[in-house]
Amino acid sequence: MSDSSEAADLVRRLNAGLNGGQVSRRTVLRGMVFGGAMVAGGGILAACGTSGSKSKGGGATPKDISATDKVLNWSNWPLYIDVDDKTKKHPTLDQFTAKTGIKVNYTEDINDNNEFFGKIRPQLAAGKSTGRDLIVMTDWMASRLIKFGYLQKLDHTKIPNAKNLRKALAAPQWDPNRDYTLPWQSGMTGIAYNPKATGGKKIESIDQLLTDSSLKGKVTALTEMPDTMGLMLLSLGKDPSNFSDSDFSAAIDKLKSAVSSGQIRQFTGNDYAKGLAAGDIAACIAWSGDVFQLQTDSPDIQFVIPDAGAMLWSDNMMIPIGSDHQSNAEAAMNFFYDPTVAATVEDYVDYICPVQGAQDAMKTIDPDLVDSQLIFPDDATLAKTHIFMGLDETQLKKYTDMFTAVTGA
Repeated sequence: MSDSSEAADLVRRLNAGLNGGQVSRRTVLRGMVFGGAMVAGGGILAACGTSGSKSKGGGATPKDISATDKVLNWSNWPLYIDVDDKTKKHPTLDQFTAKTGIKVNYTEDINDNNEFFGKIRPQLAAGKSTGRDLIVMTDWMASRLIKFGYLQKLDHTKIPNAKNLRKALAAPQWDPNRDYTLPWQSGMTGIAYNPKATGGKKIESIDQLLTDSSLKGKVTALTEMPDTMGLMLLSLGKDPSNFSDSDFSAAIDKLKSAVSSGQIRQFTGNDYAKGLAAGDIAACIAWSGDVFQLQTDSPDIQFVIPDAGAMLWSDNMMIPIGSDHQSNAEAAMNFFYDPTVAATVEDYVDYICPVQGAQDAMKTIDPDLVDSQLIFPDDATLAKTHIFMGLDETQLKKYTDMFTAVTGA
């Protein structure tokens, strides 16, 4: 979810109420697309990366003072929770406080996974408090924090609503029992195309994207290695959650061939969205969140799960070591996994909801969103998605070097 300074400034100004009336995350970030800034979706949230080697933070787990200190310090990304635009308050946080008595100090100070990790890593390494009890970070960084030993293990007896976690997200390779993380929001990486630019042709597979001569020079792929390479691996029949060096090499060769032939025009971040909407880009590897935003003004644009499958990513709630309010953090996790609460948040942020039952709750909150496969994909759709494998530092360097040699990044 790394924002440019321009986009971050726009977020701050809009969130401060410079635009009157009801402003949702969808509306704000749609404006970014056509203004040329960053756009919402997996690209802002997902980043190429991996897990590190095990390196336990120092110090003992602090005593949990939640019973006597009803406070929760929560860091999250901008515009990633419901907002009442008149009062600038977060209704679900107010509901949580009313129900539990826990006051939430909610800060939107995560604009980039690496940047935020760099800010809190000295305290984590020393086993000291970061001043935060709950943080939200992307899969690859969550994997890294687990391997470093920088997270406190969750007490699932205090999070009974975790049973509502959608099955597709229940067991990532890097946290198979969800001992340390629970998804906050999710998204998919697949294919997007503009029918006006493809002559009405449907683009339904990675092989078609990379070899159809009518698309030559009008295709883009993502600079985020897990997203692009995950789809390359799937197109070869390989599992992105469990692959070998030779599998990755074969996938790199496939990508390289498409670059050498001129089929792939360039590698992008979120900036593909403007070109896709304009028809300059006919088809691309894309994030579902971006396409949801684009469809508001360009309803013809399509998001497709490739025939071999798509990638699934999440931003995850987790408790950093050093927190002495673990039970308060777990109470928040439990509260936001209530389907009605989750649907209330989803009505504002418009990502894939990780909470089973929220779709039914949405019927009374915002019926227009109930049938969106980009917010509430059905089980058959999610069964076609895969979560990228957690990597160690050696793998990270090797695979990143191979990928950047092709992308030129």
